[in-house]
Amino acid sequence: MRLAAIDIGTNSIHMIVVRVRPDLSFEIIDREKEMVRLGAGGLDGRALTPKAMQAALQVLSKFRRLAESHQVERTLAVATSAVREAENGGEFLKAIITQTGIRARIISGPEEARLIHLAAAYGLGLSDDVTVVVDIGGGSVEITQGTGSTLATGKSFKLGVIRLTERFVQSDPISERDERRMVRYIESALKDYLKEITEAGFDRVVGTSGSILSVGIIAATEEDGAIPASVRNRRVSAKQMRRARKAICSAPLQKRLTIPGLEPRRGDIAVAGSILIDVILQRLKATEITLCDMSLREGIVLDYVARHREEIVHAEQYPDLRRRSVIELAERCNYSPEHSQHIATLSLRLFDTTRSIHGMTDREREWLEYAALLHDVGVHISYEKHHKHSYYLIRNGDLRGFEPLDVETIALIARYHRRAVPSLGHAEFGELPKKRRRAVRALAAMLRLAEALERSHSQVITGVTLQERDDDVLIELQTSGDAELELWAASRHAAPFERVLGKPLRLETPRPGNGSHYDEGLAPAGTKTPVRGAVDRHRTAEPRHAGTSRALALDRVRR
Repeated sequence: MRLAAIDIGTNSIHMIVVRVRPDLSFEIIDREKEMVRLGAGGLDGRALTPKAMQAALQVLSKFRRLAESHQVERTLAVATSAVREAENGGEFLKAIITQTGIRARIISGPEEARLIHLAAAYGLGLSDDVTVVVDIGGGSVEITQGTGSTLATGKSFKLGVIRLTERFVQSDPISERDERRMVRYIESALKDYLKEITEAGFDRVVGTSGSILSVGIIAATEEDGAIPASVRNRRVSAKQMRRARKAICSAPLQKRLTIPGLEPRRGDIAVAGSILIDVILQRLKATEITLCDMSLREGIVLDYVARHREEIVHAEQYPDLRRRSVIELAERCNYSPEHSQHIATLSLRLFDTTRSIHGMTDREREWLEYAALLHDVGVHISYEKHHKHSYYLIRNGDLRGFEPLDVETIALIARYHRRAVPSLGHAEFGELPKKRRRAVRALAAMLRLAEALERSHSQVITGVTLQERDDDVLIELQTSGDAELELWAASRHAAPFERVLGKPLRLETPRPGNGSHYDEGLAPAGTKTPVRGAVDRHRTAEPRHAGTSRALALDRVRR
């Protein structure tokens, strides 16, 4: 299964595309990030600016196309501080749906903290360590404490780098006075919570997010003498982080941009980021910080995987999204897999052996197969009129990967597997395009006959071959036992399929032999018996076939 996870943050919009493995781990196969400053000028309850929203919508449209190019099955999008605080946040979410088709949801600060902790635990393989995870975003900072992926406490504070920059960075470089003001503000907000964490104890501090990684890379670069190729699981001393803070805060913007390891687009907000992480480390009395390049977006994936294990297992069993969604609906409705699969096999055999007559394509073949797999799901509601219940459940069963008209077509094929045949008097059938009506008539006739050939639910009919002759169409049935019930049922439901063929239908089974051959439902090679008797007893229940002798059409069973 492939998923896309999008983090619509205050500072940046991030997306990762992942492939979830059978063991429920995942690998990132693509990632993209765009710094749009969505929250600039729009925090503390103010409205998101039209310029920021338009920039974000353009990025999200690009991300949607990128996700589609990877054929993802789900796009999971969350919005954080900027959107949840903005007075027009709801309007922005509606615009996202309208212009990009992405359905984003706002998450709370504590939920954001939980997802970030999940990602850090996964990324670093945390198990028994008691870990503090710090994530600095544009609008907020999340700080959690937990053992492995199990969260003990997690909070979100309105101390993001954009928020702090707009409030305290009034000069370039920042003045000592403003720096002290920012430190006091941060300490006032965090001191009680960080004191609780410190008193509870922890084994390590982990830092995620671009702001912390940026400062951490600067510190690691100074230590190594070169920009590190990777910072995942890199431990950086608190002293090195403080030196990085001093280097960032003492330099004007143009000089900061030359600091090795600093991402240029973070040049202006790096000041607040370096001060914030340094204060947190001091308050925690931490001697080092472990850098982690996984954050909220990976947490979104992990949370989805945890809540959809069965669906993901299905994804490995059924890589095709359409087939998987059909099986999932069938299983939700407690279908009989052996019976339904056998009906599908017989239906497709009838389809394949009559291609030269009906002229339909693989697309219609797929509709028939899925309708066969789902034809009995209505029994989940009630056996009586279950064909109509099946229609309703298929139509409203959230089948993914199908166009609406295809879902309606599959539902109608299933609906006509018993009782009434398709009629223009039925509103749903009558509203179909003419070509679809012809397909539904033909495919429903095949499904109806296949259902008859599995009347005992014992899979006694093991094979079907067809031979078109001058006056009729011969269907030879291979059996594994007594097929009298199937032949009787087929005699009652053959007429719609005869109309598809344009000829009478003749069914034949192997002629029973003597002794054990008869007991096992086998016959000596080359012997056959035409199917008759049971058909003649129910001749009056079937409509006449246009232009054919019904007596000839029903001349089938002879013992």
